[in-house]
Formats: sequence, structure tokens, C-alpha cells
Amino acid sequence: MPLRVGTRASNLATAQAEKVCSLLGDLGVETEIVFISTVGDEKTDLPLHEIGGQGVFVRALDDALKQGKIDMAVHSMKDIPAYRPAGLVTSAILARDSPCDYIVTDHDLEDIKIIGTSSTRRTAQLRRNLPWADIKPLRGNVNTRLSRLRTGEYDGIMLAEAGLQRLSMTLEGHRMDPKIHIPSPNQGTIAVATRNDPEITEIMSRIDDPGTRTDTMLERKVMEMIGGGCFTPLGIYCKDRMMLAEVLSLEGDRSFRLERRVSDLEDAGKFGQEVREKAGDLINEAFQRLGITHG
Repeated sequence: MPLRVGTRASNLATAQAEKVCSLLGDLGVETEIVFISTVGDEKTDLPLHEIGGQGVFVRALDDALKQGKIDMAVHSMKDIPAYRPAGLVTSAILARDSPCDYIVTDHDLEDIKIIGTSSTRRTAQLRRNLPWADIKPLRGNVNTRLSRLRTGEYDGIMLAEAGLQRLSMTLEGHRMDPKIHIPSPNQGTIAVATRNDPEITEIMSRIDDPGTRTDTMLERKVMEMIGGGCFTPLGIYCKDRMMLAEVLSLEGDRSFRLERRVSDLEDAGKFGQEVREKAGDLINEAFQRLGITHG
């Protein structure tokens, strides 16, 4: 009986699920894809922070896992919240693709007047790094965003470069340096969630990438300690244990940045705590201004 692979139905999510199925197929494991609709897919007219944050793309798949409707769920790892339901595990983390943000445009950066994104992090970083550009909201799947770019609504739109790679799209534009335009934690990474079932987790361990798992789990530990979620303009990026984190004001005019090598999860926790302590005012300000309640 084939393993049931749950995914959202967008082209990008499907491509990611197909990549997992291909890797499992190479191991002789039979799979079938099951499409699950999420609140994040159904409410594309609202910013993420107004409909519950990153978790809106994950909850329906978590529910399908817990109910036994699927055997695994494939996610962009950056969409998975820090806190996970009991009984579910991230049993495979694939080798990381590009972590970079990418501005799709046929303009030089200095000639861009309007950029589309609904990410508070990308908005704040763009306001700081491209202060001449007007940032306008933009959600929807990759093709929806590209169609709005083609109609001339925007001079450029910001996407994760990894998504374009997975869709085999080569588009004119500008790759943003991840050491300057620090990405979301786990950006560029595909993760597979399953029930904590040894029969399944053993299979998934065979497509797990240890180096990517180390870096992304260190990023998640920092994210957990900072506690900003997707509401705070927050970038976290780790490469071979060299950790970079940045918290910005919503306007991008104030920020705190920390960079150093971290040795393990405990060390990453201390790193995150330091960021939390020194950037606490920025984090609390973002929550207050966005009308988010947090502990």
C-alpha cells in the first residue's frame, strides 16, 4: 500500500511533494499525493498576521496526520511553527536549496518604484535597503504574484529563490545577499512531518540531510527563544553553525543584529535569549502595533 503524502495544492507545494516522492521512489518506496486545503490558501486577501501567522498553512495538514488521513505532510520548513502538536515529528529535512530572497524584475534596483510583498520582515528590510521603493501588499501563489507583476501593478515582486528553483523558473531579477537581507528561519528548506511511528520515521531518515538538519534546527531554537513568530520583522540564518539574526522595526529604520558561531542547541538558545533581551522593545512594539496578543 503506497504511503500517502499530504500537501497543499499550489504548484509550488505540489512540486515540493513530488520531490519527496521522487526521493522515496529512488528507495523503492511507493507513494501517492493527497491534496489538503488550508486557511492560508483560502484567505489570500489578508496578510498572514491577520489570519494566524505561518501556522495557517500547517494546521490542516497536522490534523490530517493526526486523523490518519495521510502518512506524511510536506512543508516549506519556514512555515512550520516553533511549537508542534504532541505525537508529530519532523522526520526528514531535505538538503537546503537557496535560502535567498529574490526580487523578480526587469528593472535595475535603483529604478524600482513599487515592490510587492506581504512579509513584515521583507517589508522592513526593503524599506531600509531600498528606501526609494514603495512596498505594497502581495499574497497568493507564485503564479498569481507573477501575473500581477506582468500587469504592471508592481515593478518587482519578492519571492524565495528556492521556490523559483523548485518550479524550474529562470526569471530576470536580483538575488539578495542572505548576510545583508537575512532570510526567514529555515527558508529554502523542505521538511516532512509524520506521526512518531518508527516504521515511517526509519524510512524518512534515509532522505534526511544531516548538515541541513543541524543548521535549520539551530535556527529554530533561536526562533523559539526570540518568540517573534512571523509577526516581528525577524531574520535568522545559519550556515555551518555560523548564526546570523536580525530584528527590525516595522519601518526598517531601527534594528538589532547579532552574529557568531553556535556550537549546539543549548548555545543557540543562549544566542536567541541575547537577541530577545536586546531587541525586546522592537519585538513588543511590532506585536502591539499589529494588534497581536502574546505572552
